[in-house]
Amino acid sequence: MPLNPRLADWHGRSAWIVGASSGIGRATAAALHRAGARVIVSARDAAALQAFADEHPGSLALPLDVTDTAAARSAAQAVERHTGGPADLVLVCAGHYRPLRATAFDLTEMERHLAVNYLGALHVLDAALPAMLAAGRGHVSLVGSVAGYRGLPQSLAYGPTKAALNNLAECLHLDLSPRGIGVSIINPGFVETPLTASNDFAMPALITPEQAAAHMLRGWARGDFEMNFPRRFTRWVALLRHLPDAWYFATVRRVTGG
Repeated sequence: MPLNPRLADWHGRSAWIVGASSGIGRATAAALHRAGARVIVSARDAAALQAFADEHPGSLALPLDVTDTAAARSAAQAVERHTGGPADLVLVCAGHYRPLRATAFDLTEMERHLAVNYLGALHVLDAALPAMLAAGRGHVSLVGSVAGYRGLPQSLAYGPTKAALNNLAECLHLDLSPRGIGVSIINPGFVETPLTASNDFAMPALITPEQAAAHMLRGWARGDFEMNFPRRFTRWVALLRHLPDAWYFATVRRVTGG
């Protein structure tokens, strides 16, 4: 049974992708454009956005720094003017990632992750939700990570922000689903992006951004609440959530060497 209204036919629908200058965001924006959606792309890199718009006729480049509350509200208003109402999909995948351990605790880096990954999502929600609630339609999709399931080595700054997004998505779904608004959380494994390029360890079941985008479009078409992929990797990570703590810590240390 679908937990959200199905988003299968994108013709005549609009999608605002926040964090679309590269990686998963850009690949998903391109896939939605091919599927017939009117695409609005946002990120800090104005040149990358314009290059996307030039390559995908009919799309709109809308630069945005998600850490700026006023800028997020202004961007949402621009989206509403462009589409004649709220976007049918708001995908929040702006993200920041640096490997970090507690033995090298860096408060500035911790706060940067919080500002982009979590508070940035809140700024977009603050800007986009009023029009969705007024119209009684739309879909909010947040990009989390399997790193948010449980603590992992080198994920001191990143993991907690993704755990927060998972909890946020569940709360949003409880409140918004009865109002006709869909909510989904996307928890990828390892995806080949500029963010994961900083990893100095083997990334099992690594997939391309285009493969991630295909998984996401299938999930929206099914009406899924959570999408995690690739399943050959994420199903094992998901199982770790159910291990007793002693077993969990021992397993992670053995597998990662950390």
